[in-house]
Parts: sequence; structure tokens; C-alpha cells
Amino acid sequence: MSDQSPATDPAPERGAETGGDARPSTGALNAVPSPDDRTLLTGHDVAAELLDDWRVMFDQLHARFATGDFATGLRLVAAIGEAAEEMDHHPDVDLTYGAVVVRLWSHDVGGVTMRDVRLARVIGDAAGRVGATAEPHRLATLEVALDTPDADAVRPFWAALLGYEETGEEQHVELRDPTGHGPTLWFQESGPRSPEGVEQRFHLDLRVPPEVAESRVRAAVAAGGTLVDDGCAPRFWVLADAQGNRACLTTWLGRGD
Repeated sequence: MSDQSPATDPAPERGAETGGDARPSTGALNAVPSPDDRTLLTGHDVAAELLDDWRVMFDQLHARFATGDFATGLRLVAAIGEAAEEMDHHPDVDLTYGAVVVRLWSHDVGGVTMRDVRLARVIGDAAGRVGATAEPHRLATLEVALDTPDADAVRPFWAALLGYEETGEEQHVELRDPTGHGPTLWFQESGPRSPEGVEQRFHLDLRVPPEVAESRVRAAVAAGGTLVDDGCAPRFWVLADAQGNRACLTTWLGRGD
């Protein structure tokens, strides 16, 4: 196996009452492109940029902003759209009644670059101006893993069934939803049968921010689970439910980043 505590903070005040100007700052929009804009950043590189609102989740930057109402969310999305057009760098944005979730990555190089860092700062500033509150502790990204002795034999079936596309290289090919909404499906090499006697082929991998991982492990154990293996923590913890079905809780730490 590869490898959110529930929010208790009150919702922010309605953004319409703040009177804030959501328009992105001119200085940030006119930032000169860096020669390193095609250089992939590691998790430690991103941490050094002190983006308090954002977290590295696999190969992307994620942020969640509680808005308190739909109108405030719309204002924030409009500001994000204006900044994205000005900077010619476009994030994925989800708008719901009480929150806006943003995902940033540089598609041409397949990961996070300084382009994403610059736009993340602009988006964070816009969120503050409309009265939205960052909720990094509520971020999580789910992947599904399929244990198989022969990934090549089954990958085409799952790609066709799900309408997914192959990404990655050589031994690390995985399937991704081109719409960006479904969980990634990846294939873990295994024997024809489970050595533990539990015939579980699929398992879940949940990526969380590093600062919430241990509390999530404790919560899962307190809810009747078992900590199977923490030898690779903080890269991942292996947990099981009361019937032996396993899942992995993962972070970006400890991955050579």
C-alpha cells in the first residue's frame, strides 16, 4: 500500500458585510515571469514560501476558503478568474454555498512551480479582502489503489469503464479523471493472493496536510480501527477497520522532497 479533522471553527461573517474589494492587486498581477517557472517545486520548497492558506496535495497546491454565503463565494471566484486571466495561469475552482476550493498546478510540467506560488498569493489576498477564511485543516485528497500482480492486464478495462486517462511514466502509470472530480486510480504490484489472508484488492489512500495526520490516525483507531503499520510515517500509516479492510493515510513528508 502507498501510501481532516472536522472543522469546529464558526463560519466567517458574511462577506457582503465586509465591504472588501476582491480585485487582485496590480503589483501581483504584473509580476515578471521567473526563469524558474518550469522548475518543479518540492514540498519543502513550497513550505519555504510560507503560503499559510495552501497545502501541497500530491502534485498540486490546494486551498479551501470558507465564505459563509454564496454571494461571497461568487465574488471570490470572480477575483480568481480576473487574476487567472491577467497572469495567464488558470486554476481549477469549485464553488459551493459555503466554500470555494482551489487547485493549482502547472499542467505543462506536471507539478507545482513558482507560477502557482505567485497566483496562490494573489488568491489568498483576494480571499482576505472578501472576508473568506482559509481552512487548510479541512483539505484532503482521495486516491484508490488496486493491488494486482499484472497492472497492464487490467488497466485498459478500468480506463474504459471509468472514462479515465493514463498519466505517468513506465512503472508509475495511473488513471485520472479528465474532469478533475473523480479520485485517481493507481496500481500497486502485489502477489496473486494477500499474504495476510484478507482478499482485499482495492484500498483507499487519503492524502492530508502533515499537521493533521496524527490526529486523524488517533481518531480512526478510537473509532474501532487498528494501526497496522507506522514504520513509514510520516510518509504513510497503514490502518485497518474491525474486519481487516485496510487504508493508508498519507502526507507529502518523507518522500525525498
